[in-house]
Amino acid sequence: MEDKEKIKSQISKLEEKYKDSGQDLSSYLDGLLHQRYLTYWDYIHLDTLLSLQVPRTHFPDEEIFIMYHQITELYFKLILHEQKQLVDDKSGNLDFFIEKLRRINSYYTVLISSFSVMIKGMEREQFLQYRMALLPASGFQSAQFRMIEIYATPLENLVHVSERDQYSSESKIEELYEHIYWKKGATDISTGEKTLTLKQFEYRYTPRLIRIAKQVKSTTIYHKYLSLPGDLKKNESLVEALKTLDINANINWQLMHMGSAHRYLRRESGDIEATGGTNWKEYLPPSFQKIVFFPELYSDQELNNWGKQWVYHMLNPDKSKMK
Repeated sequence: MEDKEKIKSQISKLEEKYKDSGQDLSSYLDGLLHQRYLTYWDYIHLDTLLSLQVPRTHFPDEEIFIMYHQITELYFKLILHEQKQLVDDKSGNLDFFIEKLRRINSYYTVLISSFSVMIKGMEREQFLQYRMALLPASGFQSAQFRMIEIYATPLENLVHVSERDQYSSESKIEELYEHIYWKKGATDISTGEKTLTLKQFEYRYTPRLIRIAKQVKSTTIYHKYLSLPGDLKKNESLVEALKTLDINANINWQLMHMGSAHRYLRRESGDIEATGGTNWKEYLPPSFQKIVFFPELYSDQELNNWGKQWVYHMLNPDKSKMK
């Protein structure tokens, strides 16, 4: 009897749901009778997903290279999925804020821990040959990573460190974008001119990135933090989660790339150029970039030493702290 009442209630709710569609519930039930059962492979479009790896050469390890970058972009999409909810949230709920940051950091943890696939998972000789078939494409052209940065912090915090003190929140978005830090990493090493890699990226994504920057001009994750009442801003879990995001995005992620670059692009007779001609030695080290999403959380000394402690730890694994 109880089950019948439950079904009756559910039917009533369905009728209410569909009454504004111009069709009665019976029509939808007829459609349901003809609908195929859902399968796992159809739901996630498995066949399509597994067909997206299209190597440009015959080297087996190129497929590893493709798949890892595709997986990375999917995790970037997950990070953006959480960031957009944070940026759009108007509740000021602290638990919601912390939970979204926790998820973002969990995605970064997977990305960072999995980077050994890139560092140790491919034959160096194969990489150095098939990479030449990929020019001028480069991981530098990941628009999603640029979006992650723009959602996280005001654009003035992303201006190259050598020019950052010349700009403020009052500066125009277009001007700030023109001096964003990563553009210096995609200049021709010999001439100082923009590489084709950068020109392609700017042509494709500049309007979109500027539009996003304008949309979140006062609602980035950093703005959300700064707008919290004083007592909530001091919440230990929140501060720890924000700092972890900063370290994940702006230190550990870059340094994983440094490890990969050193393995594949270093040689005794002189370093090999990165794919697309990007200047990886200037672009990747966090201590050179000094990109910090949430600068208010750190002391002047911490900001001055940004990225150095990790490098020190790698060079001195038996010492846990920089002196």
